[in-house]
Amino acid sequence: MYIVHVNVHVKENFIEEFKILTTENAKDSILEPGIVRFDVIQQHDDHTKFVLVEVYKSFEDTTKHKMTDHYMRWRDAVSNMMEEPRSSIKFYNVFPEDEGWE
Repeated sequence: MYIVHVNVHVKENFIEEFKILTTENAKDSILEPGIVRFDVIQQHDDHTKFVLVEVYKSFEDTTKHKMTDHYMRWRDAVSNMMEEPRSSIKFYNVFPEDEGWE
């Protein structure tokens, strides 16, 4: 599996709207065949910071995700809500083992 942690720092006045739009995107994302999990988490001690935890079956599935209408709508809708450009860290899982995923 291929895991992406997307770090997002949201402007204070956009927190609630960002949460709504990002939750909608996550709900659509988990319907994609290449996505195993899509979590939206908010930092406990700084509510302006979020991490999107995206778990894909393969690296190629990240490209497919970025071509979906719902992703592009989300990307465009939240672009002005960010305090700084979002960043990401990519991972491969070690445990549990891939149980047949690419």
